[in-house]
Amino acid sequence: MNVNNQINTAEKLIHVNARDDSKFIAVTQSVKRKGTHFLLKRTFDILVSLVLILLFGPILIIVTLLIKITSRGPVLYSKERVGLNGRHFKCHKFRSMVIDDLEKRYDHSSAIERASKGILHKNQRDSRITLVGRIIRKTSIDELPQLFNVLFGDMSIVGPRPLLPFMLVPYPEFSQLRCLVRPGITGLWQIRDRQNNTSAEYMMEHDMEYIENFNFFLDLKIIAETPLVVLSGKGAY
Repeated sequence: MNVNNQINTAEKLIHVNARDDSKFIAVTQSVKRKGTHFLLKRTFDILVSLVLILLFGPILIIVTLLIKITSRGPVLYSKERVGLNGRHFKCHKFRSMVIDDLEKRYDHSSAIERASKGILHKNQRDSRITLVGRIIRKTSIDELPQLFNVLFGDMSIVGPRPLLPFMLVPYPEFSQLRCLVRPGITGLWQIRDRQNNTSAEYMMEHDMEYIENFNFFLDLKIIAETPLVVLSGKGAY
């Protein structure tokens, strides 16, 4: 993200400090006027998630077995994320780390320290990541279980990234606006600036653009561009 654009976006959001603020009202009304697009979006999400779950069924089974065989702990890593209207939900991913963070004390303590500042700990050489974990992260296969989140209505195929609650604590105004739509598996930020993935600050410009300009055809455009980003492996570690 361009630094000046990032600063400008942050400054704009500082003024959105209440639910009756003109900015919040304008964006909310814009979202409500797009009811037909959201109906198409939800129908699309249900159909596509069902098809993809069936299509990727063999991969889901194989990865499940590999995780169970090679490391101790559950197959899925389910963490609380912020969703539509601020509702928290369990976002599912294939587990890619050792079950006991304390076994890798340095990376664990670094994660805790950064979380207190609203920053997600991401280290390309994180000692907690398993061998299978490195492969499924690099290929984004670890995110396939989120198709079930989409099917059940917690997420959408396209939308802002589902963030951990602590990542949004420093940006309450931004959080309000972000919660007007469902979080997505892919989105504008994911196809533009995926390597900057440790703070909500990096996502502000892209998420606000998506929320303000959303329509079903924009979703289709984002979906069409997603495979190239996944294949590039940028930001996937």
